[in-house]
Amino acid sequence: MNAILTHLPFVIAVTVAIAGLAVVLWRRNLIHVLMGMSLVESAVNLFLVALGYRHDAVAPIYTGLRDGGEHVYMVLPTVQALTLTAIVIGLATTAMMLSLVIVIHRHYGTTDVRDVRRLRE
Repeated sequence: MNAILTHLPFVIAVTVAIAGLAVVLWRRNLIHVLMGMSLVESAVNLFLVALGYRHDAVAPIYTGLRDGGEHVYMVLPTVQALTLTAIVIGLATTAMMLSLVIVIHRHYGTTDVRDVRRLRE
């Protein structure tokens, strides 16, 4: 049972990533494609956070630790910083893609990829 709980965040991350990729590949609405890309991004962030997790560890910023002969484990701060950076970049990218979808909708009157391709010709 403990092994299942240890790998559960990784299984959830892979499941969410597969669901996001399925939406990106098989949906024709640009808003749905954007939501699928956001799911993939969230899955990557979950994977990174799960990768840096250590059982019975403390936050790396906590400085009131006493070293009484015991080893004090800390979670990896590099993974946390990378995840925060990925969230900010993902937010900016999502906002830019959403504004592009709004411009496409105003110009073509639809967000369906097939209709936009037909109207372009």
